Amino acid sequence: MGKSYKLLALDMDGTLLNEKSEISGENERWIREAIAEGIVVCFATGRGYPSALPYAEQLGLASPMVLVNGGEVWASPKELRSRHTMPASEVAALRDIALRYDTWYWGYSVERVYNRNDWIDDPYRTEWLKFGYYTEDASALASVAEAIRGVGTFETTNSHPSNIELNPLGVSKASGLRQVCEMLGIGMHEIVACGDSLNDVAMIREAGLGVAMGNAQDAVKKIADEVTLTNNEDGVAHVIRTFML
Repeated sequence: MGKSYKLLALDMDGTLLNEKSEISGENERWIREAIAEGIVVCFATGRGYPSALPYAEQLGLASPMVLVNGGEVWASPKELRSRHTMPASEVAALRDIALRYDTWYWGYSVERVYNRNDWIDDPYRTEWLKFGYYTEDASALASVAEAIRGVGTFETTNSHPSNIELNPLGVSKASGLRQVCEMLGIGMHEIVACGDSLNDVAMIREAGLGVAMGNAQDAVKKIADEVTLTNNEDGVAHVIRTFML
């Protein structure tokens, strides 16, 4: 069974990385074993290029990467293949909502991440990939979610129960992986996808084998084919051992 899978798609935070934002020795060992057996290991993360690249370099990856929840697809860590941007007018309106409800917010531009403490003076000077909110006030988060509908229609997910992440409609980790499949000449049924949050749901649904981490949000566990160990228990290594090698 294991030999039928050709690509391992890995979320990073809460999945590949432990609570210290590290790749454990056990996870690295089994990822390298998978690569040696010809399996493509592909990051599928909400992170942008600057914060994902060091981990790709640590693992010696030369494979495609799906970044910013599908906002960017890289053919390799050196070659950008596609990018899906949001209008600056929408980003400005989304920021106004954050100010109205006094939430933490951030925006991923093509160059860097801006946030509440360090916002760009003119949002029209750059191109935008993703916008997000964070608040532990559930009522405020619900109000933000309602207000967003007045700005436009977005691919709406989260990477934590207390945040909201917005990408252009139709842009997701799954859409990015479909593009990776086209590049590699494989099908989504040949992918094993691992994740823990709502921004992983689309790829977990579409993959041949969708795996939720032991620490995943309940909604993710409900739609997954399998549930593995937590990110602090080398859950990724367990997936490779059990289903791929």
